Amino acid sequence: MQLSIVVQNLGLGGLQDGDGNPQDRWPLLVDRINAAADRVDVVLLCEAASWGSAGHKQLARACRDLDLDAVPLTPARSGFGTALMYRREVLGRWTRWNPDFSEQALHGIAVTAFEIPGLPAPLSFVPVHFSPFAAEEAFIEANWAGTRGYKYGPFAVLGGDVNYPPASDDHPNPQYSAMRPYNLGSRTLLPPAGIQPDAIPVPDRRIARKLAHLGYVDVAWHLYERTKDLALLAPTGSDDRVDQAWVSGPLAGAVTGYRLLDTPPGASDHHGFVFQLDTAAIDTTDLWSYR
Repeated sequence: MQLSIVVQNLGLGGLQDGDGNPQDRWPLLVDRINAAADRVDVVLLCEAASWGSAGHKQLARACRDLDLDAVPLTPARSGFGTALMYRREVLGRWTRWNPDFSEQALHGIAVTAFEIPGLPAPLSFVPVHFSPFAAEEAFIEANWAGTRGYKYGPFAVLGGDVNYPPASDDHPNPQYSAMRPYNLGSRTLLPPAGIQPDAIPVPDRRIARKLAHLGYVDVAWHLYERTKDLALLAPTGSDDRVDQAWVSGPLAGAVTGYRLLDTPPGASDHHGFVFQLDTAAIDTTDLWSYR
């Protein structure tokens, strides 16, 4: 079974601008997500701000406009939690939705599991949005998210706004000239000799490397290593590819495509992306359970 999976940071729920003024960008986001594939099966969303307000009015609107079902919104200390939507006709009903320890992370963590025909263990999805304020905090959140992704077995997909540079030193560096000072301070390493005007920024890749350390594979980088297509490494934010999808090792060979979603313009301050996963190609030889 081929699954098309979309990852998108909504930007304040798609309902406000950065200063809190009403700005309904949701119709633009609907166009972007619906055009991502002939059939979109899973959507991992960040910054679902206000989606639970007024009787979950915006969540219901999203289900209607995308013709998808939704799991409960992820509890989050920030109020900017994540959301997961899915096509029930394809994945069936979810069998687990687990937000245990969610509020240990600024924007929350929840894992949703589905029983997929042909797979001996559930396929799990974790929308992620790591803290932008401190790499040290995001590093811990990455460990939480990666570990929770394995709660129901070895088949897991993590996707969202990682907020930090990709793992490999061979990846193109961030566009430092486009960075605000607070992002430069959060996303680069502190110079060992202290702050100097001529210090060359060094990207802080620890957060992505923690996911790799946990056995996950960066979807876009994995495909780039196969194809050398630089389009796979295009920035998703203003200065870097901070929005990423990671799959557990057994799923790496099942990834069949990736495409940036940057139209219509103005839908969000982040580009989204879509990738494909062939569940029949998932490696099922090393089956283990969480303990």
